[in-house]
This record gives sequence, structure tokens and C-alpha cells, in this order.
Amino acid sequence: MATLAVNVDHIATLRQARGADYPDPVAAAVLAEIGGADGIVVHLREDRRHIQDRDLYLLKQTVLSKLILEMAATDEMLSIAADVRPDLVTLVPEKREEVTTEGGLDVSALADTVAQAIEILHREGIPVSLFIDPDSHQIHQARALNAEMVEIHTGRFCEAKAAEEKSAAFADIREAAKTARELNLEVNAGHGICYNSIKAFKGLPEIDEFSIGHSIVARAALVGMEQAVRQMQELIK
Repeated sequence: MATLAVNVDHIATLRQARGADYPDPVAAAVLAEIGGADGIVVHLREDRRHIQDRDLYLLKQTVLSKLILEMAATDEMLSIAADVRPDLVTLVPEKREEVTTEGGLDVSALADTVAQAIEILHREGIPVSLFIDPDSHQIHQARALNAEMVEIHTGRFCEAKAAEEKSAAFADIREAAKTARELNLEVNAGHGICYNSIKAFKGLPEIDEFSIGHSIVARAALVGMEQAVRQMQELIK
């Protein structure tokens, strides 16, 4: 049965919008765990647009399930990861001008950089996931570089409007998940998944965990974080 990792980045987005010290993503993580979250995800960006270093260090001290750090494969982030020692690092592409992560990491084009990052993180005893598009070549490359898992980018499926495009995008996700499983990679999925689109994934037993943030935070603004997480868990399980 798939598990749920809740991304609390956008609690921090709300805080940073006013330069206030609330709402606190650390408090949101506690409530998410009370609601049944199996893990907490944060993306520490180079520009610190939402999650701050303080948040990451406090989350390491308070998260009772598992702490997943999304980050770019830069020297700065590798140093922070080695210091914090999250339960998992997910390497993601990062551009300052993007609103949110726009696509998967091009593992083939960045093979040397990614391989070095994985080696450094493994020396620190930190397992690594690669956030990639649902593409067989990228999955094989992830396996070759010694990543323990992949997180399949589900954005194209979740954002598609036309039924034909949606169907094609989901077929790619299904094939990617099966390929990853055949290569003995753990399989996570995330980006754009909401309370409606999650229902489509019931037929994909290869997916071990869903990483969901924006839709849960948006619902939490109306019903509270604990209830928002419980509602998503009911749909997953």
C-alpha cells in the first residue's frame, strides 16, 4: 500500500509573503503527522523563497516519521544535507525564475554532477531519490548512477486538459513505474497531484509513495492541516 509524504513548502510561502514568523512549517509538519502523514518533504531552494535553513534544522529535530529534503545538486546543498542528515534526499532541477519545479532532472545530461552528488550523500549514509520525467532512459540512468529510488514527475498528467493527452501522460507514468520496479528501484510519484487526480493512481501498485504539497496546503487553509492530510490518506488507502 502506498504511503503519503506531505510537502509543507507552501506553508512557508504564506509566511514569507508577509515576512512574518507565521505560519510555521514546523508546526504544520507536526499537524500533518497527527493527520497520518508518513513523511514530511521540504525543498530548500537556493533563493530561500519559502523554506529557510532554520525550518530544515528544526524539522530534523521534530519530525517523527521521516524527513525528505528536496534540493539541487550544488556544493552548498550537499554541505547542508551532510550536516542535517535527512532520511532521504531527492535531487531536483532548480531554476530561479520558475514558479515551481517545471520538469524532471535530466540525469543523462547531468550524469557526472548527479553521480558525484550521490557518492557524497552515500558517504554520509543518506539514500538518494532522483526526480525525473516518466522516461525509460532516465530511469535506466538513475539505476546506473546508484540511486535507491526515483520520483516520477506527474505534472503533465495532472495538468492535462484533453482526455487524449491525459491518457497518454498516464500511460507514460505507468510504463515508467513498471520499468523502475523491474530495475529494483523504489518508486515515488509527485507534482500536481490533487484530491481528484490521486484517484487515477489506484491501479498502479508499483508506486510506493506519493509526495503531495500544494493541494494539501490549499485544503488545509479551509479545513486545517490534520483534516486535509486525513482526507488525502483516505483516497490513497
